[in-house]
Amino acid sequence: MEFNKKLKIERNKSRMSQENIADYLGVSRQAVAKWESGETFPDIDKLIQLSELFCVTIDSLVKIDKGCTSKEFVKRNIAVGEVIDFLKQASANSYAGKGKESEKQCRPNSHDFIYEKGNLKYIDTYVGGNAFSGEEVVFKDDIPIWSMNYCGRTLQEQFSGDFLKKALLLRPDEIPFRGPKIYQEGNYIYHNTVDGEFKWFQGKEEIFYGDLKVYECFYHGGLIQ
Repeated sequence: MEFNKKLKIERNKSRMSQENIADYLGVSRQAVAKWESGETFPDIDKLIQLSELFCVTIDSLVKIDKGCTSKEFVKRNIAVGEVIDFLKQASANSYAGKGKESEKQCRPNSHDFIYEKGNLKYIDTYVGGNAFSGEEVVFKDDIPIWSMNYCGRTLQEQFSGDFLKKALLLRPDEIPFRGPKIYQEGNYIYHNTVDGEFKWFQGKEEIFYGDLKVYECFYHGGLIQ
């Protein structure tokens, strides 16, 4: 796939307009339009900024893919158990494990966590606070192989972020998307209901303080092919 097509795909994934990209880079909208049409090509400084904006490598933006589609790559190279183990390690080194946020923002005003081990990379990026939306993605050799989108909100002041993080660190192998089916500490109870499996799933997690629901989050995702 050529650069101009990849640029448009990444822009749409980030839900940004050509004007948004132009403002971020300090260029005209017409310049971005010409890049996407294939008429012109950005200089190296702009490529660096684009890679930082989309949280991808420059190589993945400019290298023309040959001989191996994403679907073929997954079939030949991905082991689900390997991804699950890595995902649990990433969780312990990012939000749930109170890891340090990345200084590089994937989106304006976003919170981002990046964890890498070998040829695997994990990026968790979300926006918002009491009401939030985000995405976790696992990459192998810079090719996305698994992703999960989530959207949630706190409902009462009794919500405890520390309790949520403890639950998220207990991701079981059979449902490693969020936390266990049930987890309790004191008056706090975490519930996780899942439909599907690692390759394709959707679910909902809730936290109760006694009988009072204080938090909810919906999520879905699976392997990317």
